[in-house]
Amino acid sequence: MNLTLLYSVYFIVAFIFSFLINGLFLRFSKNLGTRDTDIGQVRWSASSKPSLGGISFFITFLLSVISYSMFFEQAAIFHDKQFTGILISCVAGFLMGLADDAYNTKPILKFSVQFFCGVILIFSGTYIQLFSNEYINYAITLFWVVGIMNSINMLDNMDAITTSVSIVITLCFILIIFFYKEYTSIHLIVSLGVLSALLGFLYYNINPSKLYMGDTGSQFLGIFLAAMGVKYFWNFTDTGLVGIAAYPTKQIIVTLLIFIIPITDTTTVFINRIGKGQSPFIGGKDHTTHHLSYRGLSDRQVALAFTLISLVSLFFIWIIINFLQNWSIFYFILFLCYILGVSGWLYYNTKTTKAQ
Repeated sequence: MNLTLLYSVYFIVAFIFSFLINGLFLRFSKNLGTRDTDIGQVRWSASSKPSLGGISFFITFLLSVISYSMFFEQAAIFHDKQFTGILISCVAGFLMGLADDAYNTKPILKFSVQFFCGVILIFSGTYIQLFSNEYINYAITLFWVVGIMNSINMLDNMDAITTSVSIVITLCFILIIFFYKEYTSIHLIVSLGVLSALLGFLYYNINPSKLYMGDTGSQFLGIFLAAMGVKYFWNFTDTGLVGIAAYPTKQIIVTLLIFIIPITDTTTVFINRIGKGQSPFIGGKDHTTHHLSYRGLSDRQVALAFTLISLVSLFFIWIIINFLQNWSIFYFILFLCYILGVSGWLYYNTKTTKAQ
């Protein structure tokens, strides 16, 4: 079967599956997976809703892994040490998020599992290769994994924000995989699976939402996006082509561009809370998303604004990988100015608006 047709059929089937399974979860969720408002989780919405969306992400992810074995060489996955590490870390992230949704676990346990996910990735060969000193690379990788898992979790504070941003980031993975012609890569089919799961969930998560993804979803997405970010943004090279990893400044720019929203939101919250003498790990309605709402935007408009910013970043990355293979310091400064401009504007907005 033609690979384009094969992937198209798989994507459509996975999307329909995601849409239907989220609808099924919604029908049978009167008690299961519903987070009450009195257990310490601060959300923008005052109503309690089922936090089951993340389960559909994980199920679709596993079905993608199984499907790859059906379409291509059955034993290929188990010979891929890097993907095995990604698979194990995604399982660990999912289980930790599931436990947190069920029992509201302590932050130290969450941090420990996130750290463990980073160690698994390093052990399996998926780590940021930026410096000649491997131990520095390991440290940066651990910081990246823990940071992104927490950033995606913290960004899930308003309807459809994390879902929309994650859709664009996953689209970027697929763009790079297609550009470098890795048509039979396991990473392509799992990215298509995660994309379809997110799109199927978006219908139920857009304001006014019917379902939350919960920590189950945000922790799974966090480790998946962090791991794929290492492979396709930080380290990616291709024989015969100039890959992203050929230039350290290119690695940094591409990564910051596509992760601009979660990185900016988390950094802003940390700076503002520490400046007020508050713990940055306690929930609150002081995110960049909330301050756009205080500015007068509706919840849907906030989600649209963040999606548009992410799509602009996706467009810039398309420009970079297609036309700027001969990288220069000029391009680095140009895109860095854009990144600082967007981040600075979002941060400035939190300083000039007050909670209502």
